[in-house]
Amino acid sequence: MASALPKALHRIGGRTLLDHVVSTAQSLEADEVLAVIGHGAEEVQASTASAVRWVVQSERLGTGHAVAQALPWVDDAAVALVLCADVPLVGQATLQACVDAARAGALALVTAELDDPAALGRIVRGGDGRIAHIVEFKDADEKERTIREVNAGLMALPAAALRRLLAQVTPDNAQGEYYLTDLVALAIDDGMQVEGIRAEDADEILGINDRAQLAEAERVFQRREAQRLMAAGVSLADPARFDVRGDVTAGQDSFIDANVVLKGRVTLGERVHLGPGAVIEDAEIGDDARIEAYTVIEGARIGARCRIGPFARLRPGTALGEEAKVGNFVETKNARLGAGVKASHLAYLGDADIGADSNIGAGAVTCNYDGADKHRTEIGDDVFIGTNATLVAPLTIESGAFIAAGSTITKKVGEKELAVGRGRQRNIDGWKRPGRKSR
Repeated sequence: MASALPKALHRIGGRTLLDHVVSTAQSLEADEVLAVIGHGAEEVQASTASAVRWVVQSERLGTGHAVAQALPWVDDAAVALVLCADVPLVGQATLQACVDAARAGALALVTAELDDPAALGRIVRGGDGRIAHIVEFKDADEKERTIREVNAGLMALPAAALRRLLAQVTPDNAQGEYYLTDLVALAIDDGMQVEGIRAEDADEILGINDRAQLAEAERVFQRREAQRLMAAGVSLADPARFDVRGDVTAGQDSFIDANVVLKGRVTLGERVHLGPGAVIEDAEIGDDARIEAYTVIEGARIGARCRIGPFARLRPGTALGEEAKVGNFVETKNARLGAGVKASHLAYLGDADIGADSNIGAGAVTCNYDGADKHRTEIGDDVFIGTNATLVAPLTIESGAFIAAGSTITKKVGEKELAVGRGRQRNIDGWKRPGRKSR
C-alpha cells in the first residue's frame, strides 16, 4: 500500500476494510468473530470499534499459520468461516452458502471466474469437474496459469476438520509458508467433499493489494450504494459522481445531484432535494426539505419543508423546525430554530434558541463565547433581528421584539419592545476631505 497505515485500516465507503468484513461476518449471526492481527496490531486494535476477539500472530508464516493462531478459541462443534480483511466486498449471500455447505460436512470455498486472474491462486479441477486442489500463482506451471477460475481466499468447514487438516500442512512451497489453500487437497485425500461456491459477482472477491485496487473497490462499493438507493425510489443525477461513506436511508422520490457526499448515519425523508456538492454527515432531513448547492450539514436535524443554502453550514447540535430557512453563508451551531424561522444570509447563530417565525437579518451574530465560557441566546417567537445586530450572550429577547439594524444588544429585551443599541449619528456641515500630501 506504500503507507504507514496497516492495510486493514485503509477505507472504502468511509469504513475500514476490517470493519466491512467484520460487519458481514456478524450479519451471519456468528457466535464469535476472531481477528488475527500482526503488522500494526496495536493500531488496528485501537482503530476498530467492532466487537472481536483479537489474536496476535507474532510470526507471520502464511495464511495457514494465521488461522492456526485462532484455533484455541474455536470449538470443534462449530463451523469455521475464514475471511480476509483485504477482501472487503464479499456478500452475505455468498458467505451464507459457504456456511450452509460446511454445516453439511463439506469444505466450501469461494471462487470466481475472471477475465484477468492476474496473480491469484488458481482452482484446479480433475477430469470429473470436481475441485482437485488450489495452486498459488508462484507455484503454478504455464498451463495452470491459463486457468481463469480463481480462489478468493475465503472458505468454511467444520472446525474439527479444520484442526485436523491444518496440522498436516507443511511449508513446502516457493514461499516457505503454511498455505491455507493446501487444505483443499488434504480434505480430498481425507474423503471430504470440497464444494466451490461461485461468487454471484466477481467484484465480491476483489482483493486490495495497492492503492489502485483500493480505488477500484471504492467505485464498486459506491456503484452498489447508488443502485440500492435508486431501487428504493431515489433519483441520482449521476450515479458515478456520488459518494456514501456510512449508512444512508432515503425516502421515495428524493433527488441527489452530482458530487454529493453522505457521511456517517444519514436519513432522508421523502421528496428531499440535495443540490450539487452538498456534504451531509450524521443528519436527519425531513420530507420535502431542499438542500441547495455546496451546503455542509453535520450532526443536525432538519424539519420538513426546510430550505437550506446554498453555501450554508449547519454544525452539530442544530435543529430546524418545519419550513425554516437558512440561506447562503449562514452558520449555525448548537442552535434550535423554530418553525418558519428565516436566516436568509450572512449570519452566525451559535448556542441559540429561536422561536417560531422570527427573522434574522444579514450579518446578525449571537456572541456566545466570552473568552472563557459559552452562553446561550434565547429569542422568542416572531422576533425581528435587524441587519448587523450583535447579540451578546447570555441574553433573552422576548416574543414580538424588534432589534434595530446595527445594534449591539447586551440586556434583556421585553415582549414587543424595540431595542436600539448604537451610537448617535452626527452630520458635520462644511467638513472638508483631507487632501493628499505633496511629495
